[in-house]
Amino acid sequence: MKARYQYRFYPTNQQRQSLAQLFGCVRVVWNDALALCKSSDKLPNYNQLSALLTGAKKTEERAWLNDVSCVPLQQVLRHLATAYKNFFNSLQKKRKGVKVGVPKFKKKTNKQSAEFTKSAFSIKNHQVYLAKIGNVSPIWSRKLPSEPCSVTVIKDCANRYLLSFVVDIQPVNLTPINLSIGIDLGLKTFAVFSDGTQVKSPDYSTYERKISQLQRQLARQQKDSKRRNKTSLKIAKLHNKIADTRSDFLHKLSTQIVKENQVIVLEDLNVSGMVKNRRLARAINRQGWYQFRVFCSAKSDKFSRELRIISRWEPTSQVCSECGYKWGKLDLSIRSVVCLNCSTQHDRDENAAKNIKKVGIGHCHDSKRTQRESKTMKIASPNEASRITALLGR
Repeated sequence: MKARYQYRFYPTNQQRQSLAQLFGCVRVVWNDALALCKSSDKLPNYNQLSALLTGAKKTEERAWLNDVSCVPLQQVLRHLATAYKNFFNSLQKKRKGVKVGVPKFKKKTNKQSAEFTKSAFSIKNHQVYLAKIGNVSPIWSRKLPSEPCSVTVIKDCANRYLLSFVVDIQPVNLTPINLSIGIDLGLKTFAVFSDGTQVKSPDYSTYERKISQLQRQLARQQKDSKRRNKTSLKIAKLHNKIADTRSDFLHKLSTQIVKENQVIVLEDLNVSGMVKNRRLARAINRQGWYQFRVFCSAKSDKFSRELRIISRWEPTSQVCSECGYKWGKLDLSIRSVVCLNCSTQHDRDENAAKNIKKVGIGHCHDSKRTQRESKTMKIASPNEASRITALLGR
């Protein structure tokens, strides 16, 4: 199976200029090919675009494309063909996952990247040689498990330079501690496990306050001025700190969960619908629920585990995990419930995690007769003491 290993490097001033020229050429080739695709009646394939690129290099207007390696330019055309293929497959519902939009033009202010295949780079003496760029020395935080088949040079919005290698890895066989676990994802507490364990998400409030101050400062500054560009760079660095903190937290948590459990059960959350709530949209986007699901899925393949996703329509918060009695919908402010049927006191999130686990392993709601006899009630209000035992903040 394929995996990416990413390392940071610090280019020299001459290499910065060469990389800037390479990123500019990659961006121009993408935009020219995309403009041609949008203006053509029939979508050109990769071979036709490659022939047009070869012809453009012989003209005076695009002669400077010969100053950089031809491999990243050819890879850009392959990526454009793949982007259109994914778009049409998504349009015809042949592709699973989130809907893919039409390819867009690249901007100079966004993240820049260029991909080198095996013929355009090599690794020797802890240095990476890139065609027409030279030798760069990345910070080897970990060893590569195998010889990479490609490397992508990335420059993000905070002016950080990264090398991303694609390598082959072998699955790892580890003996799990637990057979299965259900996980309920939330806002205040990121994850509640079916065994009662709670994991809180990192605190991003300090970074967000600084970003708000800098954005107000940015709004008062003149466009295309040096001070405005410096402020934009500071904002980008703070956003990267939030993203790195979240990614590190999700990586460590997903690795621990996958290593310790044979079957991991998650709920299919409707995140795109939940972010329409303007009061909770920022808090929901900040959690990274979908990214956590992607990490768990990839690491389940690596460690020979099984990830199961249950339907979003399962009433995990409306059913007693002990007897299966359905008490109905609850307001978000209600955090603890006493079952009317078996008198068991439940924490709302822990009860949902237990029900998620039951649905995932195929033993949900054993008392089906109780469910048929009970009816779905209206949302419980905090003053109903017979159903609610404790009130906590969201």
